[in-house]
Amino acid sequence: MAAVPRASLGMFRRALATETGAGGHGGHQGGARTWKILSFTVALPGVGVCMLNAWLKMQHHSHETPAFTPYPHLYVRTKPFPWGDGNHSLFHNPHTNALPTAMRALATEQH
Repeated sequence: MAAVPRASLGMFRRALATETGAGGHGGHQGGARTWKILSFTVALPGVGVCMLNAWLKMQHHSHETPAFTPYPHLYVRTKPFPWGDGNHSLFHNPHTNALPTAMRALATEQH
């Protein structure tokens, strides 16, 4: 397992030496090769680690919806929406989005 980081570090050092001119090439020779090596040795493993982290966090995530708190400032309607009944947003989801009428009912129920 330790051979993979060692090999990628060796490729990185060779690419860096070529880029800085230690390889005997003048100018900007090998810039594309350097970025290609960095993409395969740094970027792709980084994406893999991020995907693994997201998947592990998803496995431990609770799928329970939190209790609804009727914050009045979230449901201010100065004029109706121009579609449907004017009360539902364009991408309304009845499972996650509360309506002002439901909020008023909850507020009167709590008092």
